[in-house]
Amino acid sequence: MAPKAPKWRDLADRFGEQIRNGDYEPGQQLPQIRELVEAGEGSKETVHRAYKALEAEGLVTMTRGHGTVVRPKSPLKRLGIARYDKAKWRDGDEVAFIADRVASGRTYSRNEQTQNVSRVKAPAAVAEAHGLPEGADVYARARLVKEGTQPTHTLTSYYRPEHVEGTRIVDPTPGPAGRGGGFRVLYDAGYEIDHMREELFARVPTAEEAQLLQLSPGEWVVELHRTTYTADGTVVEFAIGVHAATRFAWSYDFKVPDSAASEGESK
Repeated sequence: MAPKAPKWRDLADRFGEQIRNGDYEPGQQLPQIRELVEAGEGSKETVHRAYKALEAEGLVTMTRGHGTVVRPKSPLKRLGIARYDKAKWRDGDEVAFIADRVASGRTYSRNEQTQNVSRVKAPAAVAEAHGLPEGADVYARARLVKEGTQPTHTLTSYYRPEHVEGTRIVDPTPGPAGRGGGFRVLYDAGYEIDHMREELFARVPTAEEAQLLQLSPGEWVVELHRTTYTADGTVVEFAIGVHAATRFAWSYDFKVPDSAASEGESK
């Protein structure tokens, strides 16, 4: 006769089945360990081992202060070029993080983006992007974006004061900066975005990032540097984003360039 599975394994299997059957929705918190102990499900160590097993299987994330939360069923599609389509934010109200949700067939709420706006001294990378001396004054608009209760990424945009002073961009009210978000604010101020450069790299998160994004042990982040230009080359935004690596699937759709054909046409 096969040996009986330990109690923590039985508990993990039961919760795993409930998660796969949809009894617990993505982003929903599982019962607190204390609650299960009081309900007679086992000792604190038993429940903790069960939850750690679920985390190892990729079904939940465990973070101090946030409990044990069910992971999304599939990564969000983080659109490349398409997420910045002017028709979305200039003519409508589909800011970038909402465009990702729509493309992924997921629901959203505008207040799932919080923000903190402050006037700060430009760090080296920000100063270089804007062509300013290091330590010059810039506005920092720091956002934390969640899907339900689970954070997905942070994004901090830096602006020259003369571009955004007195606009909705420096309003700390949670959610996008009014209809169409920050790009629409810049557009209305006479700074229509024309092109941008994005740089991506993966790295180990800091302890603060791991806690803020509720990352599983060993989970990496993808850092994004986005520089946004007007048609005449003026930098109107430099943004740094930190994304939970497993919560996004990055997608780019673009026309393949043919520099030889372009050279031939110019002759």
